[in-house]
Amino acid sequence: MAAGRNKHQSRENRARVREVLMRDWDPIGVAGVAEAADEYDDYVGKVYVMLMDEWASSAAIAAYLFDIAANHMGISAHARLAECSARAAAALVALRSGFETH
Repeated sequence: MAAGRNKHQSRENRARVREVLMRDWDPIGVAGVAEAADEYDDYVGKVYVMLMDEWASSAAIAAYLFDIAANHMGISAHARLAECSARAAAALVALRSGFETH
């Protein structure tokens, strides 16, 4: 965690990242399944670091999400996966300005 970042705010921000991954990315189609609410938690931390510490672009985050789905989850690399990755990345980058860092 970056110096000075409020732990409570960081947790809230990570929860928002989690929501975006489930709502906009969801490569395995488990949105709405209560038991799968934590399905993408392994990726939340890295995405949050990319957003807040690395100031990654939407394209870089989309590439990361696409790589996770295609190469680690074994999802076929197709146009829908690229679209979902890009949509989620754009939503995540849009959140960045609202994430408080105090």
